[in-house]
Amino acid sequence: MAKTGQKLYTQARQRIPGGTQLFSKRPELFLPEQWPSYYSKAKGIKVWDLDGNKYIDMSYMGLGACILGYADPDVDNAVKAAIDSGAMCTLNCPEEVELADLLCELHPWANMVRYSRAGGEAMAIAVRIARARTKRDKVAFCGYHGWHDWYLAANLGEEDALDGHLLPGLEPAGVPRCLKNTAFAFHYNKIEELKAIISRYKDEIAAIVMEPVRNYEPNPGFLEGVREIARSIKAVLIFDEVSSGWRLATGGAHLLYGVNPDIAVFAKAISNGYPMAAIIGTADVMQAAQDSFISSTSWTEKIGPISALATIRKHQLHNVAEHLVTTGKHVQSGWQSAAKRHGLRISISGIPPLAHFDFNYENGQAIRTLFTQEMLYKGFLASNAFYAALAHQDLHIESYLKALDETFTVIAKAIEKNEVEKLLKGPVAHSGFRRLT
Repeated sequence: MAKTGQKLYTQARQRIPGGTQLFSKRPELFLPEQWPSYYSKAKGIKVWDLDGNKYIDMSYMGLGACILGYADPDVDNAVKAAIDSGAMCTLNCPEEVELADLLCELHPWANMVRYSRAGGEAMAIAVRIARARTKRDKVAFCGYHGWHDWYLAANLGEEDALDGHLLPGLEPAGVPRCLKNTAFAFHYNKIEELKAIISRYKDEIAAIVMEPVRNYEPNPGFLEGVREIARSIKAVLIFDEVSSGWRLATGGAHLLYGVNPDIAVFAKAISNGYPMAAIIGTADVMQAAQDSFISSTSWTEKIGPISALATIRKHQLHNVAEHLVTTGKHVQSGWQSAAKRHGLRISISGIPPLAHFDFNYENGQAIRTLFTQEMLYKGFLASNAFYAALAHQDLHIESYLKALDETFTVIAKAIEKNEVEKLLKGPVAHSGFRRLT
């Protein structure tokens, strides 16, 4: 099995606080002391580690960034051409205008676009614009929206305010205490929680920030209700489509629900793994960016817009969203059938292209760790999540489900004999935010 990657990760933890640049890529979250940790090559849905072992990625596909597949030839060829013509210049690249036109064409409610190169900073830009537009400070939100001060400020008031919003236990260390009571959390589909926030801070709310869809479908009238609340208090409604965007439609998932925000934010899948993010919105709101200072050298390079244009065009041409939904449903159905066959208690959540399951047992985290361990031995990068890509084809799904069935056999026997922890070759995987030393 992978040894070189684990050795390098031990070294990395001495040089890089936390060991990785992205919390969600920490090996401890998957399979402590066994996860390959690093890759030497990735193509389609195949990944090679530093020891030359090959795996099929049936997990996060670059944390949802590679919606077409790793090293997609059409996107990569466009990027290589951009590099050959010069990726950075004193002048601006015309592709940023072309991309802005395309994004507004796909979202007729939007008129203007700004760019950055990552989802978290794009969300910070959106909130900055909303505050500039409304001349207010406070934000109501649900869901996970990145690492910036405006978001983590929610935990200055309550230590557990962000629990239930994807990453529990996020500490606000380093966030100015003066930001206390500027961000207030409500839960998806619980509009009464939002109304309670509004009733207290009605004239102080600059923005309502949320994903239009993530783990659950919106209840009838929920999105419409949030839209009306934002309109009634003259707050900016921001849809975070960093994860949901491009999964259910070419563009934002909100297009399927018929509810338009004032700002929508895209990253991850918009450029198939190359750094790129877009903040789109109505002219009335977006012009407020001129009243603030929002600017960065790296937001002007050419590779981001080029990769986004190539990704979106391929997305349209191949009806990628339909493939992702079909593939995700296939996997979710496979999970359900295998669990029923082996008498395992699992719960399934998420839109089909961003699917998750959990083992409903007291030692569920240990069971999930065993699942990842056994699937890794069979040649799969697997967790309790599956993020679909165009490169996932039926033969990959069938191979994965066969291995999953065999692994569920092992797990069912281990649960029956109370031997789950005994079968683990290392520690139980971490859950939530946890400091690593």
